Amino acid sequence: MKDAAENFSEQNLIPLLCVVGPTAVGKTETAIELARKLGGEIISADSVQVYRYMDIGTAKPTIEERKGVPHHMIDIVKPDINFTVYDYQKKAQNHINKIHNKGKLPILTGGTGLYIKAVIDQYTFRGGKANVSVRKRLQKKLELKGKEHLYRLLQTIDPAAAKRVHPNDSRRVIRALEFFHSTGEPISTQWKHTKKKQSNYKLIMIGLTMNKKNLYEKINRRVDLMIKKGLLQEVEGLLEKGYKTTLKSMQSLGYSHFARFLKGEHDWETAVTTLKRDTRRYAKRQLTWFRPDSRISWYERKPNDMKVDPILDNICYKIEGYC
Repeated sequence: MKDAAENFSEQNLIPLLCVVGPTAVGKTETAIELARKLGGEIISADSVQVYRYMDIGTAKPTIEERKGVPHHMIDIVKPDINFTVYDYQKKAQNHINKIHNKGKLPILTGGTGLYIKAVIDQYTFRGGKANVSVRKRLQKKLELKGKEHLYRLLQTIDPAAAKRVHPNDSRRVIRALEFFHSTGEPISTQWKHTKKKQSNYKLIMIGLTMNKKNLYEKINRRVDLMIKKGLLQEVEGLLEKGYKTTLKSMQSLGYSHFARFLKGEHDWETAVTTLKRDTRRYAKRQLTWFRPDSRISWYERKPNDMKVDPILDNICYKIEGYC
């Protein structure tokens, strides 16, 4: 087998295989099998798997499930660290370079579309770093006055951003307010300055999808399995460690739902039902994000396929020289 750099060499671009798609479709297991067949290492593009102690709710692959394949960008910060897309971009690109320099194939996989785009399309940002003191004041205001108050503030200072952010998405509302107070300009202006450049990578982009009905059923089963594995206890442990529900990490799917249950804001049935509903909605948003990218070759997974082998050969065929 030739080195990854030889097989993908084109105008001295670094080879990069991307595996994307909605949650629960099987990205992780597919990426692991591809890494084993192609001699690769995996860079996670999941905005919550970066946090330690958050394993069950993020479907973080266990050591056994990784099957000896090196994984990067998992368990790198504590839940109270405000880890941004800017931080991710720099660290992930560094891992890609290191993997390539070892003669291995970098495989970027996950469902956080902005993380993937920031890496492969060389997004540039202004004012990207967090202002900790401003963020703490905004989080305190969230606790005291509620998310509706913060959203009204955003509508006042940046109507364009308010139209793009849901009133219940406190994390993004706080981020937009923080940007304004830190830089003196609306974050909607920042978005206009964000430029998409030609990728520095020789890209092979694979998208996994599944019939909607089957995908939603799989999502529901995954939530049930997470609960069985101890998701509630995991959330309990995070709260006992002192991680507040207003943290960016704790507002993620599953963690926010069961934190509200533990605080008595939801009964059990509501917590489980809304988690399943919100996860299905998230999967829909992921597909909406990825679908317009014409670089992605899509493969449909069948719900009864116990293994990913049926599509592996087709994927490898696109990567001539490996299989």
